[in-house]
Amino acid sequence: MTTAKKTFSARIERDPSVTKQRYNSMIQRAKGLLEIAAGMYDTSLSFQTTRAAEQVLQTESRLGHDLNLSLIAANRDGSNSLPLSFAAAGFAELKGVADGKFTLAWINPSVAVTLAYRGTGPFKKKLPLRVIATFPSYDVMGFAVHKSTGITSLAQIAQERFPLRLSTNVTSKVAINASPTMFTVVAAMKAAGFTLADLKKWGGKVVSVPRPSHPDRRDAIQNGTVNAVFDEGIKSWGQTAVDSGFVYLPIEGELLRRLAKIGYRTSVVPKARFKGMACDVPTVDFSGWPMVVHADLANDVAYALCEAIEKRRKQIPSDNFKPINMRQLCANDGEAPFSVPLHPGARRFYRERGYLK
Repeated sequence: MTTAKKTFSARIERDPSVTKQRYNSMIQRAKGLLEIAAGMYDTSLSFQTTRAAEQVLQTESRLGHDLNLSLIAANRDGSNSLPLSFAAAGFAELKGVADGKFTLAWINPSVAVTLAYRGTGPFKKKLPLRVIATFPSYDVMGFAVHKSTGITSLAQIAQERFPLRLSTNVTSKVAINASPTMFTVVAAMKAAGFTLADLKKWGGKVVSVPRPSHPDRRDAIQNGTVNAVFDEGIKSWGQTAVDSGFVYLPIEGELLRRLAKIGYRTSVVPKARFKGMACDVPTVDFSGWPMVVHADLANDVAYALCEAIEKRRKQIPSDNFKPINMRQLCANDGEAPFSVPLHPGARRFYRERGYLK
């Protein structure tokens, strides 16, 4: 027993007025399970890889990254209880929040929530969603081809029926329908006049990797196995592509207008971030990790969710390697953009704490 615990125990024995504190027994187990779940990513089931461009150690795990957490009410009659369920992923989880399956979903990127809120892209109707926090994660969509192809635009690929050897994310029908990344890639290609099937028909090939930072992509870029990369996560492969003779294709003109119309924000592949680029290249933004709830969620619950984020901000991992800044979660800045309204309960929290002006 530590000295502090011994001292506290001694105080209790000497002073009956000192009261022991504890959680309700069911809460103890529920909270303990959540702590164990978080800790599982730092066990022997996990391992480390090196992200290609950043040369940063990245933790991977056999547990995977699709996460569903539920806290079921202990009182089966529903009295004095508030069941919560959490999910982390993409389009399906946004629909799950709208349908009442999940209380909260943590999504990558912000534009996925925008499409759902507007009822555009893969969504047939507007979903009743609100944001409680948007965590910083800078990213843009990168459409890169090797200089040797002579390609200078996505439209040229269609016009010349060019047989690209393309590296992108998982291209199964399920993935294309469920993944904001692949929806964006396919939508941009479609607006330019071609499809993944067209590339194969023209003699090209499509090489899928499960994540942008996968070592197989770095190797394929460097050894010439692929001559194009269309993907997000540009921080992990973007510099390797530039160093290997790739250039970024601009998303501009009618193509950009089509994507902006359904909810995409304009951005650039910035020369300041990638050594060897001559200028910024226009593209669409893929930043932000918003936490989303149903518009009808009780204000006090949304407020409490923000309180929990504030209390645990030092333990929450961040994508920009910086401590979580509560002001940034509601600032709507370049790293953490959002185009969906804040939940009223969240807005009240940020204003009362002085984070939102």
